[in-house]
Amino acid sequence: MTTTSTIDAPVQQAVHRALIQTLPLFEMMRMRAATTARRHPTLGYASDQRDSTMRWVNQFTHTHRKLGPDDREVVSPNNDTVYSNAWLDLSQGPVLIDTPDMGERYWTLGLLDAWTNPFAYVGRRTTGNRAQRTLVHGPRWSGPLPAGVSQVIAAPGDDVWLIGRILVDDSPGDVEAVRELQAQLRMTRLDGSDAAQRFDTRLDGRSTATPSAALYLETVAHALERNPPPEGESLDWPLDVHGVEAEMPRVFEGLRERDQPRQLGGGWSLQLEVRTHWGEDVLTRARVARNFIGALGIDEAMYPTAEVDSQGRTLSGAHAYELRFAPGAGPKVGAFWSLTLYRRSDCLFVANPIDRYSIGYRTPGLRHEADGSLVIRLQASDPGPGHNWLPAPAGEAFYVVLRLYQPQAEHLDHRYAYPALTRLD
Repeated sequence: MTTTSTIDAPVQQAVHRALIQTLPLFEMMRMRAATTARRHPTLGYASDQRDSTMRWVNQFTHTHRKLGPDDREVVSPNNDTVYSNAWLDLSQGPVLIDTPDMGERYWTLGLLDAWTNPFAYVGRRTTGNRAQRTLVHGPRWSGPLPAGVSQVIAAPGDDVWLIGRILVDDSPGDVEAVRELQAQLRMTRLDGSDAAQRFDTRLDGRSTATPSAALYLETVAHALERNPPPEGESLDWPLDVHGVEAEMPRVFEGLRERDQPRQLGGGWSLQLEVRTHWGEDVLTRARVARNFIGALGIDEAMYPTAEVDSQGRTLSGAHAYELRFAPGAGPKVGAFWSLTLYRRSDCLFVANPIDRYSIGYRTPGLRHEADGSLVIRLQASDPGPGHNWLPAPAGEAFYVVLRLYQPQAEHLDHRYAYPALTRLD
C-alpha cells in the first residue's frame, strides 16, 4: 500500500496538479454549506436535527443593511450595497427568477458556476433595470419557454452561486426602499410553484481549516458528478488518498500566499482579473477560490487596491494622507465608484466617530476644490471643516480599495492614471 513516506515525485506532482485544479470545487461546496439557509419562511427548517447538513437551495437570502465594523464574517466587505444571494440546484429542472423594476438604481445578479467562473449576469449593465424574468437551466434541460421570459441562461453544471448586489444610498428611507425591492426577488419552477428544495450540503461550512483527505475527496467526487470540468479541461481522477494526505497541507497553505498582482502605478494594484472564465489559468483560479471566492468579472466591478503611499511606504494611521483627483480625472465608471478603507491586520472596517467607512461621489456633502479637484483626506484625527475625511485607524496599518462599478475602457484597458496617496506629515 502506498504511504505518505513512499510517494514518488511524479505521483506527488500529479496529485498537486489535481488538487490545484479541483480546489475551487471544494471551496464552492464549503461556501454553499456556510451560506445556505436552514429555515424557509413558509416551509420551515430543512431538518429538525440541530447538527444536520440539510439546507434550503433555490431560495434568496438577504442582508438588509450595509455592513459595518461589527460585521466580521467577510473580509474586505463593500459599504455600498446590500446582498441578495442564492444557491441554485438545477438538477431537477430550470428555475425562473423574477426581479422588479429597479428605477435608476445600480444592481446586479452575478452567476458563478461550481468552478468559480463568473459566466453570466442579470442587472443594470447587461439586461437593464426593467422588471424582468430570467430562466436559468442546467446542461441537460431543453423544452418550451414559459410566457414572459426576458432572457435564458444556460449553466454549465447543476450548481450555481448567484450573488446579488443592490446599491443603497445614504438618503433617508433608502434602506427601506431597497428592502422592498429585495422582497420582490422571487424564484419559482416552470409551473409557478416555489423553487425551494431541501439539499444535503454534506459538510460543515463553518470550518475554513484544511480538510481531511477523505472529506476533500468525497466532496469533490460528488461535485464532479453534477459539475464536470470546464470544456477543454481534462482531469485525472480519482486521486490516491495517501497522496492527498501528503500534499494537501502544502497546497492549502501555499495558496494563502498572495499572488503577484497587476501593478497599476501610483502604489495601486489589481489583485485579480477575470471576465467570464478563468481559462487555462487554474493556479490563479485556485488562489482566488481560496482567498477571494465569489469574485465577479472586471466588466462588472474592479477593485484597485493601495497599501502604500507615493513613496512606497506602508499606509498607517500614524500619518495623514491626501488622495487628489485632478479636475476631470476622477474614476471613469458607468455606474458609481467609492473608496473604502480597511485595517490591514484583519481586513475589516474600523469604528470611527462619523460612522464613515467609504467615500465617493455619492457621499452627502462632498466638497470640490475651486479648480474642480476632488481631494480626500485619510487620517485618524478629524482634519476639520472643509475636508472630505475618510477616517483611518489610529496608529495602525491600513489599506484602501477603489471600487469601480461598471468600469469604463480607461480602467479595463489599464490606461487610467491612478493618483498616488501623498503623506502630509
